[in-house]
Amino acid sequence: MRIDILTLFPDTVNAVLHESIIGRAAKKGIVDINCVQIRDFTENKQKQVDDYPYGGGFGCVMMAQPLKSCLDHVMESAGGLRSRVIYMSPQGKPYTQETAKRLNRDYDHLVLVCGHYEGVDERFIEECVDEEISLGDFVLTGGEIAAMAVADSVCRLVPGVLADEQCYTGESHWDGLLEYPQYTRPEIWEGRAVPEILLNGDHARIEHWRRKKQLERTRDKRPDMFAAFEPETDEDRKLLRELEKEQGRKRLTEPVTYRPAEAGDIPRILEIVQDARESLKRYHVDQWQGPYPDAARFEEDIRLGQCFVLTHGADIPAFFVLSPLPEPGYAAITDGKWSADIPYCVLHRAAAAKEYRGSGISQTLIRCAEEQARAYGLKCIRVDTHKKNKPMQNLLRESGYRYRGNILVESEPGHDPHRQAFEKILKDKK
Repeated sequence: MRIDILTLFPDTVNAVLHESIIGRAAKKGIVDINCVQIRDFTENKQKQVDDYPYGGGFGCVMMAQPLKSCLDHVMESAGGLRSRVIYMSPQGKPYTQETAKRLNRDYDHLVLVCGHYEGVDERFIEECVDEEISLGDFVLTGGEIAAMAVADSVCRLVPGVLADEQCYTGESHWDGLLEYPQYTRPEIWEGRAVPEILLNGDHARIEHWRRKKQLERTRDKRPDMFAAFEPETDEDRKLLRELEKEQGRKRLTEPVTYRPAEAGDIPRILEIVQDARESLKRYHVDQWQGPYPDAARFEEDIRLGQCFVLTHGADIPAFFVLSPLPEPGYAAITDGKWSADIPYCVLHRAAAAKEYRGSGISQTLIRCAEEQARAYGLKCIRVDTHKKNKPMQNLLRESGYRYRGNILVESEPGHDPHRQAFEKILKDKK
């Protein structure tokens, strides 16, 4: 790809386009970017490129002759390249990723004309320009910024400029969606954690999560793009149904923290327990279907300092109980074994309010429990869940917990005591 930029400020443009990724590609000869000084093609000693407009008005207009002479010079060396002359203009069609793909696909040579002052002589546009492009509905002092944006966005699509095609096919606007969120070290910054699903190495689940986030972000940030998006796969259609179902639920709009529960929190905790009880019943899970856990149980948890509530603003969206004491029933694990005989804590009772489901609060709950385990000075968490409680099992697996075997728990008469046991060894903080 060859790009010639006709400009009054070639040094400024060169300084940007010959640095970083595009600059390295130019040095390798993958792209050829030239900035041509329009003043070099004037026909008077003053190198005048503009004059007053006919009919009066403020400012000056760039003259057609220097522009045409500059363009002719560029085109003489273009040979048989498929060329396209583009005038960067606020009157042009809005620039999009689809435009970038078209220019990269259909042409080998782009000439980007940068106007200044009050614009350029209309006759030059009529005679020489193939299309006009605008960055948006606003006016710049010149076309250089717009030309650099077009050159950069087209060049990065040229094979060899980026390390891999996925470097741009997964980005915002490529397929009509915005890009998924990205994270890097440290795992926790200012109380905000990297989503656990990105840390567990399950690439299929990661791709599923990222695609859902693309759809969710586009819906929330660019409803115009979302309205125009047409799903082409069953996976996208399924994800859209999930998002539609979740849309009426509360969203986490500020950081979530946790603290030790207090006696005054018990009514809210019991409300969340009732939400969970009804949900488990709908899925035919024989768990929490009697009076357990009741207020007395949570009063004891609070007395022991083992009950914690998550806080979102003034609300309590979830709670958990984390005990640093060994669980006697865990010694009789069957059909497997624990990873090692090391001190551990137990995640006993945990649930999130129904209006927060789908917001990421469950993943945040797991993170808070892990923070508290570290506060106990322990690096291992064990937890059990009903064999039919698939949502909890999926949450644990997504959060890096491993299935270790089966145990029996004390349960009310007539209720299934069989549970699946999971474990996670916590990594040191980075």
